[in-house]
Amino acid sequence: MTKSGYLSAAQIDAFRTDGVVHLRNAFSPSWINRLAQGLDEAMQHPSPRHSVRRVKDDFSSYQEDYWVWSSIPQFEAFLRESPAAGYAARLLNASRINLVMDNWFVREAGSHARAPWHHDVSYFDFEGRMCAFWIPLEACRAGQGIEFVRGSHLWEKRFMRVYFDGHQLASEPGWINGRFYQPPPDIDQNRDQYDLISFGVEPGDCLCFDIRLLHGTSPDHLPETRQRRFTVRMAAEDGCIRYRGDWTKPERREFELAGHQDGDPLDSEFFPRLWPIP
Repeated sequence: MTKSGYLSAAQIDAFRTDGVVHLRNAFSPSWINRLAQGLDEAMQHPSPRHSVRRVKDDFSSYQEDYWVWSSIPQFEAFLRESPAAGYAARLLNASRINLVMDNWFVREAGSHARAPWHHDVSYFDFEGRMCAFWIPLEACRAGQGIEFVRGSHLWEKRFMRVYFDGHQLASEPGWINGRFYQPPPDIDQNRDQYDLISFGVEPGDCLCFDIRLLHGTSPDHLPETRQRRFTVRMAAEDGCIRYRGDWTKPERREFELAGHQDGDPLDSEFFPRLWPIP
């Protein structure tokens, strides 16, 4: 792979039809090392958005933070200089790519806390062509990490946000701001009814998926070792702010403080252009 973000026609087709594509050796060891260094710094200096989750009497935690790129030099360098935005441009057939959000996750060995089944599009006040990059800093066997419902990005449905703490719905389903939101399907209890896919990944690999794609982690597989992940959401030139429900207010507050409001394009200092490289 090169800095330009070259992808084959088969990889682009997999993204469009399945909703997710596994890019092997997408990033060099030096980029993975820089992300690991940045994550160490981010954990030592968490932002006000940092959260720690535990289930019942767990001693092991699952923690995350987001929108920290501007204070972590290694993250900013990765976003601006690595091939990531070039990959996004080709997957989304975009003339411009902007950063929407960076996220890091650390799940300790044995932690019962996990991601519920969800799709990212209902969690934030954003519309347009967008993709997410899930970048592991440790190897993970297929089925042990994130799983996807193949093709669910094409269902033309909106599933209500599910809180990672407790896995409760963020609001009553129904019509909200012109969109109908329904509960996510109970995939864990009906796995044989869905086309589930997962991937074995190594450091340097990346999973790129459409933000409308349903995904989650199985309750049957606890991590045997610490799992560190860096994720990025990026938007094409049609990306814009579209207010959803009250459940998005914590994230909304952040970009409103930067001067954004409903209808604004995702193109500003807060949502910087990453491709073409300025």
